[in-house]
Amino acid sequence: MSRIGNNPVVIPEGVTVDIKDGIVTVKGKLGELTQNFDSVDINVEEGNVLVTRKSDTKDQKAKHGLYRSLMHNMIEGVSKGWTKQLELVGVGYRASNQGQRLELALGFSHSIVLSLASEVIVETISEKGKNPIIKLTSHDKQLVGQVAAKIRGFRPPEPYKGKGIKFVGEVLRRKAGKSA
Repeated sequence: MSRIGNNPVVIPEGVTVDIKDGIVTVKGKLGELTQNFDSVDINVEEGNVLVTRKSDTKDQKAKHGLYRSLMHNMIEGVSKGWTKQLELVGVGYRASNQGQRLELALGFSHSIVLSLASEVIVETISEKGKNPIIKLTSHDKQLVGQVAAKIRGFRPPEPYKGKGIKFVGEVLRRKAGKSA
C-alpha cells in the first residue's frame, strides 16, 4: 500500500489536466508540461487527480508513489512555479546575467559562461557586504534542479572554509582542519 500514491492531487483553479493514451498534459498560467504515465491509471474526478495501479506487481508498487509525486510537481509547477537559490561563498566570487546567459567568476583563470534553457528564468542578486545569490525559477521542477546542480558542480562547497557554490539554507558539514 502506497500512502503517497493513494492521496489525491488537488487541481487548483486555472489548471487543466488532459489525459490521452497514457500521456498527461498539464496546462496552467505559467506554462505547459507533458509526461508519459504508462504503468499507472490516471483519472480526473471532481477537481482531483487520482493515480491508481494497474496491478500489484513489485514494479507497479514501487512506481505508484513516484508517479503521484510527479503529477503533483507538474500541477504545482504550472500554477505556482519552482524556485532554487544558490549562494556563492568566497572572496572574488561573482555572478552576473544578461538574459539567459549566466557568467560566473569562481576563482578560475577564465570566467564560466553558461547559456540556460528558455524555460528557466535566471536572476542574480549582488548586494554590498553579502554573498552573491543566483535565483532560478521555472514551471518544471526537474529542469530547475538539474540546472542548479550543474551550476553547483562548477565549484562545490569545500568542508574547511565553506567556499564554493551552495544552496541557500544548505547546512554544510565542516571539518576542523589542522591543529597547531
